[in-house]
Amino acid sequence: MNIERIISMIIRQVSRRFINRGIDAGIDMAARRRRGGQGGSDPSAPLTPEEQKRAAAAKEAAKRARQAARLTRRMR
Repeated sequence: MNIERIISMIIRQVSRRFINRGIDAGIDMAARRRRGGQGGSDPSAPLTPEEQKRAAAAKEAAKRARQAARLTRRMR
């Protein structure tokens, strides 16, 4: 195996890990946004049961989105 191929393989693995972390961080940040844009609500106030259900659904959706992103990256 030629040294150029080894170096490019290592660079691809490292860049893939950084990209995956960036995508995961972005999805997590989007999922963590509570009370999307409601002006006067206090972000530190406890969540109502409805908001808790919505937050859990958003967390699940983020998890599925991460899995789909990983799957599509593997297929490439």
